[in-house]
Amino acid sequence: MATNRPDTLDPALMRPGRLDRKVEFALPDLAGRAHILKIHAKQMSVERDIRYDLLARLCPNSTGAEIRSVCTEAGMFAIRARRKVATEKDFLEAINKVVKGYAKFSATPRYLTHN
Repeated sequence: MATNRPDTLDPALMRPGRLDRKVEFALPDLAGRAHILKIHAKQMSVERDIRYDLLARLCPNSTGAEIRSVCTEAGMFAIRARRKVATEKDFLEAINKVVKGYAKFSATPRYLTHN
């Protein structure tokens, strides 16, 4: 069993003796995020001069799945513009949409905060 949301698991599953191991993976660092971007961009038609390090800096605290979503969305921006190649601008727009969108939904709602 694998999850990136352990808070949603049934407490019965978390009782002693139910799971052999609990392995947690930290979020990727800057170099890891750049590498993940390169891996997913390799499967796409992209410009040669894309600065993956810059894009990785713009995705702090992002998971590999979120970074893949950025690549997918960059491809969608290129398709919508009727281009066969994704540009760095497409990636920047995708970061604004995906990463900023996740931040909006992952923020703790005001009614749950204690003042």
